Amino acid sequence: MKRILVMTAVAPERDAVQRGLGHDSRFEFALAGVGIAAAAVNGALELAKAEYDLVIIAGIAGGFVGKAEIGSLVVANEIIAADLGVELLDGFSSLDELGFGSTRVSVDAALAERVTAALQAAGLSAQAGPVLTVATATGTAATAAALAARVPGAAAEAMEGFGIATAAEQRGVPVLEIRAISNAIGPRDRDAWRIGDAFKALEAASSVLAEVL
Repeated sequence: MKRILVMTAVAPERDAVQRGLGHDSRFEFALAGVGIAAAAVNGALELAKAEYDLVIIAGIAGGFVGKAEIGSLVVANEIIAADLGVELLDGFSSLDELGFGSTRVSVDAALAERVTAALQAAGLSAQAGPVLTVATATGTAATAAALAARVPGAAAEAMEGFGIATAAEQRGVPVLEIRAISNAIGPRDRDAWRIGDAFKALEAASSVLAEVL
């Protein structure tokens, strides 16, 4: 039987996933905390406790306008630390470009495609695309445009994925990231956020996961 670790930033995200999965003994849960540093540390600690077949990063996120609408789901086909690098006079250079390391963690493409197809078959609005990890949540149209230009096709933005994924990569454990969109990336209009709808989408996606994995 597979042993799968599900990591969310905070308890309400975990609770939504647990409601969707029901009493499925394959899945274990841990909180990552908020932000890339806490997520990396807690991911490494959890992965050192036992041998897992898969790590699922799950939670709500911001969606890029025109790519992922509020209430929809994004399955990461790549996990990218989008603001890890150096800002220069002529623009931004990532660690990859500087030759200091990597800002990308690959996912199992076949798994991401299978999960995305299953979500769509269940009638959910879902797509695969790059999910960005940032240290500072985007709050301006200019930053949103810069990130979209930096990572063509970027669909969603959150704050933990790359940290957990790096820990999983170090342990040789495959990773899957699923995000439910609660708000549009850009100017932070809290009145337009639909966190409740995002939690419902996350719960619905988790019920499909139990059947697909």
